[in-house]
Amino acid sequence: MEFTGKTVQEAIEIGLKEMNLEEDKAEIKVIEEPTKGFLGIAAKKAKVEITAKKSDGERAVEFLNGLLDLMNVNAKSNLTEEDEKVVIDIITDNSSAIIGYRGEVLDALQNLAGAVANTGRDDYRRVVVDCENYRTKREDTLVSLAHKLEAKAVRTGRKINLEPMNPYERRILHSALVASEDVKTLSEGKEPNRYVSIIPNNLADPDDKGISERKFNGRDNRNGYERNDRHDRFGGYRKDGRGDRNDRGGKYGRGDRGFSGRRDSAPRQPRPKTSGFGTFLGNSLKDGDKE
Repeated sequence: MEFTGKTVQEAIEIGLKEMNLEEDKAEIKVIEEPTKGFLGIAAKKAKVEITAKKSDGERAVEFLNGLLDLMNVNAKSNLTEEDEKVVIDIITDNSSAIIGYRGEVLDALQNLAGAVANTGRDDYRRVVVDCENYRTKREDTLVSLAHKLEAKAVRTGRKINLEPMNPYERRILHSALVASEDVKTLSEGKEPNRYVSIIPNNLADPDDKGISERKFNGRDNRNGYERNDRHDRFGGYRKDGRGDRNDRGGKYGRGDRGFSGRRDSAPRQPRPKTSGFGTFLGNSLKDGDKE
């Protein structure tokens, strides 16, 4: 809104009073300086433009809405909380485009929104961008995983290493097991490959480097195929356990003359089992987890 006065300060005071704003919460732009004219003729008043400053969350929402338009996604971001942290919920009929594979797109949006919200701030303010309650569901999954791996670590007496996760998700795992009397957790490695290790109190070997956990236990779900370790000698795959060309006596089958004499060839070692719950997600927090 524009306001006028005999002086710039007078115009500002009039505008702030009318808009019921404190000066530190307003953005003020001087449009025109006052002029006295000649003998009072053609004198002009000062003119200013005053708008309420956008909050950290409002600036982040404005940025996200513009970004979503550029992405050609029918979605809108809404500010739902702005107290200790800024929480923004994205409403859309195409949630897969917003969340992405294992939350990668959602985390990228969260990183950008956090950078916008914290521009000009001395202290970092946490920004959370969510869609269809994905964050809560993910947290529940991680807590459940933490307790399952706690039991496995105690049962095997071995250290268990999860795949790399972002600081926020690692903190969820640490918090889930902080009260455990049977295990302790540590963050190891360097970003972006920093991961959580679950160490049982009954660790059998102090030099144990640990076993890795992966969600699909060696399965490659992208194409519906399962690695068949018995046929890895020739890189064979089978679908739904029905065998492959190596079992049907084809060109590269066991009975083929070209390979019948190579029984001493060592099979390829199976890949270690790991957990897929450690995908890299977002930067919501600075890394404050245990070292």
